[in-house]
Amino acid sequence: MSVTNQAPWLAELQCLLGGSGVSVDEAVLAAHSGDKWTARHLPEAVVFAENTAAVVAVMRFAAAHRLPVTTRGAGVGYVGGCVPAGGGIALSMMRMNRILGIHPEDGVAVVQPGVITRDLQKAARAVAWDYPPDPASLKECSIGGNIATNAGGPRCLKYGVTRNYVLGLEVVLADGRVLRTGGRLHKNKTGFDLVGLFTGSEGMLGVITEATLRLIPKPPCRAMLAAIFPDFPRAAAAVNGILNAGHLPSALEITDAFTLEAARKRLGADVFPPGDAHLIVEIDGRPRAVVAELEELHGLLERLGASHVERAPDEAGCERIWQLRREFSYSLRDTGLTKLNEDIVVPRSKLVDLVEFAGRLQRETGIPVACFGHAGDGNIHTNLMVGDYDDPAVREKAEHALDRLFEWVLAQGGAITGEHGVGLAKKPWLRQAIGEVSFDVHQALKRALDPDERLNPGKFL
Repeated sequence: MSVTNQAPWLAELQCLLGGSGVSVDEAVLAAHSGDKWTARHLPEAVVFAENTAAVVAVMRFAAAHRLPVTTRGAGVGYVGGCVPAGGGIALSMMRMNRILGIHPEDGVAVVQPGVITRDLQKAARAVAWDYPPDPASLKECSIGGNIATNAGGPRCLKYGVTRNYVLGLEVVLADGRVLRTGGRLHKNKTGFDLVGLFTGSEGMLGVITEATLRLIPKPPCRAMLAAIFPDFPRAAAAVNGILNAGHLPSALEITDAFTLEAARKRLGADVFPPGDAHLIVEIDGRPRAVVAELEELHGLLERLGASHVERAPDEAGCERIWQLRREFSYSLRDTGLTKLNEDIVVPRSKLVDLVEFAGRLQRETGIPVACFGHAGDGNIHTNLMVGDYDDPAVREKAEHALDRLFEWVLAQGGAITGEHGVGLAKKPWLRQAIGEVSFDVHQALKRALDPDERLNPGKFL
C-alpha cells in the first residue's frame, strides 16, 4: 500500500500501538487477506497484538473510527473464516503465543490464543497429561482458531471436540470491555454458558485473549490396526460392528476407493494392499488392556470382512500409519484438481448411503468425489474435485453440486459442517441448515454483543 493510499486513521493507530505492532506492508497485507479457501480481501492494516491491553486498545479505536476488525489466528482454515471481507483491521493473535501455565493439580492449562495446538500437547505430555483435540493441522493451527471454530479431529469419537475442553475464557468485546467467564473449575453451573457461546462463534462475538483448558491424564499406551476391505459398505459396517461389540476406539478413520487410488499414485502402488476401502482403528489405555484389546479387535475385523489387517503395537507403528493418513489430502491435491473440502456430518448409520450418493453425484455431474474422515462420529470429509475453480462455468457447476450434497445431507438429519465452520464458504446454506428461528436467535445474539457489526463482518449473519 502506497503512502498516498493509506487510511487517514493509520498514523493515529501506529502512535497508539507502536510501529512494530502495525503493518501496511503489501506482503503482510496479502498474507493476512485469506486462509486456505479461495476468497481473498486485503485489510487496510494488520495489527499484531501482544497482550490483552493491546486488543482492548484496538477495539476501542475501531469503535471510535467505525472500523471493522477481523481476528486471525494461524490462517489455516478452510472456509474463509478469517478473510477481512470488510477491509479495516486484520487483528493477528499470533504474537500472543505463551503457555501461561500447565497445572496438573487442577487438570488445566492456561494459554494465550496464539499457542500452536501441537505445542500445547507436547507441554502437557511432558508432565504425563494430555490435551486431546487434534485437528489435522495441529502442527500449525492455533488454540484461538480451534476455539473459534470448535475444531475437532480424529480423536473426537472418544474424547470430544474443542468445546469439551474449554473451561474458561477471557474475551475482549466489541466495545473494548473485557469479559472473564468460567475458570479452573471442571463443574460450574453459574449463569448462562457463555464459554459455550463464544466457542464456535468464528470471531463474530468477541476476541479471545486467554483460555483455560481442561487436561486429562495421558493414556500410557496406544496401538493401532489398519484394515483393508474389498469395498466401502463392508468397511462402514465394520464401524458399527466395532462399537456394537463394546469397543470405544480413540479414533476410527475410513477412506474410499478414489482416495486410496490417489494415495497409491503418490506413495507407491504397494503401500496399501488391494482393496477399495481402508479403516484405521486406534485404541489407548493401560498397557495390558491395550494388548488384549488389540488382539480382540484384530479377530473382529477379520470376521467383519477385512481382507488385510496390519497391527501397530507401539508409538512408531502408530505414527507410521497416521503419517500415511495425513498424506491423503496431499494425494488428492496431486491429481491437479481443486479440492473443495466439505466436512459434512451424517448419522453413522448413513455412511454407506453417503458414499452411494457421492457416487451418483459424481456420475451425474462429472465431478470426482473423494470421501474419507472420521467414521466414528459420522464426520466424513466429502471432497469435490473440480477443475479451474476460477472459471465461472466450473464454479457454477461445482456450486450446483454442493447444493445437491448439502440438501441430501440435511435431509438425512446431518450437518453441513462438523469442524471447519461456516465462514464465507458455507454462508449460502446457513439458513437452510439451522432454520429461520435459529437464524433469528443468532442475529439477536450478534446485535446484543456487536450492534455495529464490527467483528468479522460479511460472514454468515
